[in-house]
Amino acid sequence: MKVIFMGTPEFAVPILEGLIENYNVVGVVSQPDKKVGRHQELKPTPIKEVALKNNIKVFQPVKIRKEYDEILALEPDIIVTCAYGQIIPKEILDYPKLGCINVHASLLPKLRGGAPIHRAILDGYDKTGITIMYMDVKMDNGDIISTSETKIEDSDNLESLHDRLSIMGRDLLLETLPSIIDGTNNRIVQNEDEVTFGYNITREEEHVDFNRSSREIFNHIRGLCPFPSSYAMLDDLEVKIYDSYIGNKKYAATPGEICSIYKDGIGVCTRDGEIIITDIKISGKKRMKVKDYLNGVKGDTLLGKVFK
Repeated sequence: MKVIFMGTPEFAVPILEGLIENYNVVGVVSQPDKKVGRHQELKPTPIKEVALKNNIKVFQPVKIRKEYDEILALEPDIIVTCAYGQIIPKEILDYPKLGCINVHASLLPKLRGGAPIHRAILDGYDKTGITIMYMDVKMDNGDIISTSETKIEDSDNLESLHDRLSIMGRDLLLETLPSIIDGTNNRIVQNEDEVTFGYNITREEEHVDFNRSSREIFNHIRGLCPFPSSYAMLDDLEVKIYDSYIGNKKYAATPGEICSIYKDGIGVCTRDGEIIITDIKISGKKRMKVKDYLNGVKGDTLLGKVFK
């Protein structure tokens, strides 16, 4: 059986590696390389790196809806996708006899879209998971084959949930593929009444609004950590915020005002209480724990300042 894999980011790496170990992966499709860093060096995608390491042919079409003939020339029996990053045309979807299978990081029909892991935390979900599904022309709309779920703990942030779901995706795919191959798999139509969306994060959404509740701000900060990270402005400087916890105090103060200094953090007034910020990066400086930052400043000088 000939398999083509389509994916781009680090999340998809364990899934591709699992396929390579167990099946005949004849080609990999990934987004074009991008320039990164201060020196704008051209860097291959994580998926491309895995493919080259395993001597697998790589395709990187700028617009796959127009550049797919070479892909289909490999005559795949099945195509597996995970976080590829482009809408796949019907010509590809209709080609493999076993179909095009997607590994999606949510419990569909919840959180269709490109940022389901971010949104699961941001939107206060208590659980999420992986869905293996057939692809169709609409985004994350195809029939569900199998699912696996995980609880979202308060100790989770984007990074920990991302890494856990990535491994779950690999394991569920390998568990599900035999039934797809022999035709005994489930095929469950998604309930359109239960659809929610996990759209990509905008720059505007990275900003912390301290007029929200402490729980909402706590979810916001951890749902964007470490990337793209949340931020607020203090003394006209951008302060990226990576970690926090919910405090117990309530203040008669403006939301965003620094009202308490703790050994491990800065207590900031919210709509309904306090959020204690513990991990930051001030513009022009390195990321640091707030307890280390406080070693270099007098905490009292921060009291009364307002995050905007």
